[in-house]
Amino acid sequence: MSKINFRMTLSIDETKNLIQTTGDMLTHIVIGQPGVGKSSILKMLREDMGTDEYDFIYVDCPVKDMMDIAASIPNHENKSLEYYVADLFKMDSGKKKVIMLDEFMKAPKLLQVIFTRMMLERTVGDVPLPEGSIVFGTSNNVTDGVGDAMLDHAGNRVCKIHMRNPNASEWDAWAAKQGIARPIRAWAAMNPSAFASYMDGDQEDNPFIFHPKSKGRQCVTHRSLAKCDVLVKRKSSLTENALAGALAGTIGEAAAKSMAAFIALESKIMLTSDVVKNPEGVDVPSDTSALMMMMLEAADYLKSQDDLNSYMKFVNRITRGEVQSVFFTMMMRSKPKLARYNAEITKWAADNNYML
Repeated sequence: MSKINFRMTLSIDETKNLIQTTGDMLTHIVIGQPGVGKSSILKMLREDMGTDEYDFIYVDCPVKDMMDIAASIPNHENKSLEYYVADLFKMDSGKKKVIMLDEFMKAPKLLQVIFTRMMLERTVGDVPLPEGSIVFGTSNNVTDGVGDAMLDHAGNRVCKIHMRNPNASEWDAWAAKQGIARPIRAWAAMNPSAFASYMDGDQEDNPFIFHPKSKGRQCVTHRSLAKCDVLVKRKSSLTENALAGALAGTIGEAAAKSMAAFIALESKIMLTSDVVKNPEGVDVPSDTSALMMMMLEAADYLKSQDDLNSYMKFVNRITRGEVQSVFFTMMMRSKPKLARYNAEITKWAADNNYML
């Protein structure tokens, strides 16, 4: 019988918004699988909140010791101890702090006590943080088997947020902004199972994903998939064997073998600019993978109603409705204003609403 998952989970955007909105009053611990983007939340907060009022501070908890946080230093004049806070926390700037305690539940127990006080009391040791500061932690699921544990008495004082894996659509929206190579994005779009969680149930035979029972096996995550970008973009300097080996060493053999077909097709697809010039004359590729890469490039490239109208003439020649629906979805997500007011897109949606 498959395992049923009843956990309440949030997307990365929901998690970020929750911390931004309530983090000055509540303490959040973000729990999620390895490589799903937890550490990127600090960057997202920085982009949203700006640096005029806030300092953004990253703390890699497992590699810190007491002297990295603060220390009592002898004052020989008055024969007392003075508390000195590490420069990491930028206490002399006067700005409010947004502090991410990354891998909090992997920190030694003594430091967990210090970090817990930092989160709950908004202090670094005995020194208060500026009013309105935000301190939150991240860590992995205990069931991930990567060494996470939390003091029981601390758990009831914080708000634990279980962050789910990004799905293929969410990952592609992020990947487009990062300029991730189109074969990787096309592979992700056609292999949504690679974004499943072992906690979802019925995933025992999924060859792509992280499994706690398969320790040491490379797998597909939000993070590892993005790391393939440099390999694909520099493939001309690598032998075919070196590229395959490096992909396998990054996302696992099953995903690497599957992705190789997309990489091989890249040189055979038509540029969006060429399709726009002659949408009814260019050949329609027979390979779905090639079409998927073309749809991805077009969604990034198209910027005017004239170009979109022209490209839709090509899209309407595609006989596979699922490929057309992928293009519609990509345009509505990445270029909503352009797509929403386009007559050809509107007509396609009306004719094919059963697929949406």
